[in-house]
Amino acid sequence: MDDALDGQALKEEGLRLFREGLYDEAVERFEDAQKAFVEQDNETEAAEMLNNIGVIYRIQHKWDQAIGALEEAREIFVVQGDRNREAQTLGNLGGLYASKREREKAQEHLERAAEIFDEIGDLQRQGETLMALGVQHWKNGERNQGLTIYQRGLQTLEKPTVGQRSLRSLLDLRTRLLGG
Repeated sequence: MDDALDGQALKEEGLRLFREGLYDEAVERFEDAQKAFVEQDNETEAAEMLNNIGVIYRIQHKWDQAIGALEEAREIFVVQGDRNREAQTLGNLGGLYASKREREKAQEHLERAAEIFDEIGDLQRQGETLMALGVQHWKNGERNQGLTIYQRGLQTLEKPTVGQRSLRSLLDLRTRLLGG
């Protein structure tokens, strides 16, 4: 098997282990995949493995390791000009800081991710990110701002779920009744 297939196979194995909840084993596979991708000069896939590792560390509450992996991945995506993956990684960092209840840092990262998703025209991810940002404002006691941002996120979604469409309708009704 050549290096490209090795890296890809290791990545797929890591994803399978992740889905099964075998996080430590998944990290090992992603680390092996990262090394394989570095050897073949595929910085994008190597950084993607760092992102995956950061997500797992977040789930495991290994905060410093998660931040390190995600920031390293983000920096690579910035250098490569990969705005989509940069925004995804910023969103992951926002979620991490939200999990740590560091609301201001969460808001900062989520705002930046939403801006980039807007710039690149990814309305679905922009909407999802705005909804997460609205929740952070709400939890920070900024109820009106949180609700406004959350509603904007719902309106931005290209493919809302049935529940999201229902909530969108209720919030639209609330806005009309309150004269907004």
